Formats: sequence, structure tokens, C-alpha cells
Amino acid sequence: MILLCNYYVTYRCNAYCEFCHFGRHDDFKNTPYASIDDFKSNVNQLAELGVKFIDLTGGEPLLHKEIHFMGEYAKNLKIQTSITTNGLLYPKFADKLAGNVNLLHFSLDSPNEDEHNKIRKVNCYKGVFESIEIAKSLHEYPDILFTVTNDTYKKLPQMLDIAEKHELVLLVNPVFSYFGNPGLTEEAVDYIDEFCDGKLNVYLNKGFMKLRRDGGNDINDPSCKAVSRVVVISPYNEIILPCYHFGNERIPIDKPIKEIRNSERHRYIQQMEGRFDFCKGCTVNCYFEPSFAFPTNLYSFASLTSKFKYGYHKLIKQKLKRIKITQEVN
Repeated sequence: MILLCNYYVTYRCNAYCEFCHFGRHDDFKNTPYASIDDFKSNVNQLAELGVKFIDLTGGEPLLHKEIHFMGEYAKNLKIQTSITTNGLLYPKFADKLAGNVNLLHFSLDSPNEDEHNKIRKVNCYKGVFESIEIAKSLHEYPDILFTVTNDTYKKLPQMLDIAEKHELVLLVNPVFSYFGNPGLTEEAVDYIDEFCDGKLNVYLNKGFMKLRRDGGNDINDPSCKAVSRVVVISPYNEIILPCYHFGNERIPIDKPIKEIRNSERHRYIQQMEGRFDFCKGCTVNCYFEPSFAFPTNLYSFASLTSKFKYGYHKLIKQKLKRIKITQEVN
């Protein structure tokens, strides 16, 4: 079952984050923006294939001038969407995005303004909090997404204070090893896991932490479902296989997506998902989140509590807040 589409609407970014390869602007400055016509065609097909969720991602997705149309189009097809942004452009799109994106995440890398701006290499700390206030004024409840590194993991208590002050959920995103970036140390993994355990306003997929303790993906007994449960589409209108981060094959979408996924080459790569040499030790969160979606292994079971807790916040608690606000206005 295909659960998720990671749709890269652009590879360009307006920040230079230390832990993200999109921060190397020279590599991506001439790359295209996803065509809105291609997007509509692809999303129609994805809906027919049963995709439930599209992550409108980048780069910085709000650099795409038609990002709000993308969210609205997916919504009309009853597909849920998410956007993660550094907040710099959110004030420009806030009114247009309101009600058209299910999960809105604002990236915050430190409780300290100077440290956050140093990590991002652009002054965007204040923009995050401006964006939070604008979003809440529109009855949106964004999450604060904290990409935790070996340098920042001990800032978790202060980050939680910020999230709770603004009545938001803190999404803890453990940095992963790829493109030469180091992963988390054992000490960092232990601290993050222990701190987040049992805290109501924190979302940390516990399966991620167990996977790290076990040394990442085991190519002899893979837990990755990056091909069978995820479709990755590039701004060039290609399907990237087996995943973006280790993609070694790009198939132009010049025929129906269903036909591509039924091709002999695609079936082979799906059979090999998690089994390639470069899959050894992988901990890329983007693909293990859907891989752990069903309780089929110990990682999936480890994920359940945190998923239920997050669902409670997004589907019940924040919905009740919106109802209360609507009643007070009326």
C-alpha cells in the first residue's frame, strides 16, 4: 500500500543550514520548480493509487509561488498534506495556505537566537515566532520542528518550554547520517529518548531511536519500505528510486505512474528496498516513518505510543480549540 508521496516542489532554498545539503546553494540554484500542470496530473494519479498523504517539500517549499494551489488541489482530492518551512516566506502565504495544509511545521534549531541563525546562516529566528503568531491568528496550529544534532540535543528542555508557551507540539527530528553528515552519538540518542519519554507535548518516533540503537537498517533483514510505501517525485517530474537520499535511478514521468510502478525495473528495485549496499545502517527518518506505519515489527510497535499521542493533539485537542474559538466568535 502506497501511503506517502514526498513531492519535491523545488530544490532551491533561502537558508544555508549546516546539517542540510540543500544549504549548498551552488548545487541547486539553477534547478527548476515543479510544474503545476505536472503536479495536478501526478496528484490525480496518486489519489487513484490510494496515496493518503503528500509532503510538499524542498529545499524551501514556500519558494514555489504556487505552493498554496498545490495544497488546495490535494485537499480537494482528500489527500492530506504537510509543509515544513523556515518561516521566512510564511507571512506572504499565510492567508492562502490557511485551511489548505493539514500539518504545518516551522523549523527551529535552537532556543537561542544567535545559535539558530548561525546554524541556518540567515537571520530567520524572529521570523519563526512571527509566523507562529500569524498562523495562530488564522486558527492554524503549526508544530515546532527541532532537528536535533550532537551540538543541540541538550537544548531540548528549553525547546519544549517554547512549544508549551505557544501551546504547540514540539516535533523532535533526530538528525540522520547522509551525504557525509554524521548521525547522532550514542550519548545523544540516550538523552533524547529519555527526555522525550512520557512528555505530552513532544512527538518523537520511538522507532527511530530503537533503529539507531540497533545500528540502522539491516540489509539482511530490512525494515525499510521506501519503495513500496513511498513515491518520490522531483521538480524535474521524475520518480526517484529507491529514495531521494540514496537515489541512484530517476524515471521520467512520461507515462502513467501506475505503469511505471508495474514496470520490471521498478518491481526489481522494490524487491531490493532496504537490501542495497548503500542501505546498510540507514536511519533516514523520511522513509522509516511510513515504514513503521503498521505494527508489523518491533520498530512499528515502538512507534505506536508516540503516533497515538500526536494524533490526539492534531485530531482532537486542536480541533476542540478551533470549535471553541468559532463558538466564541459567533
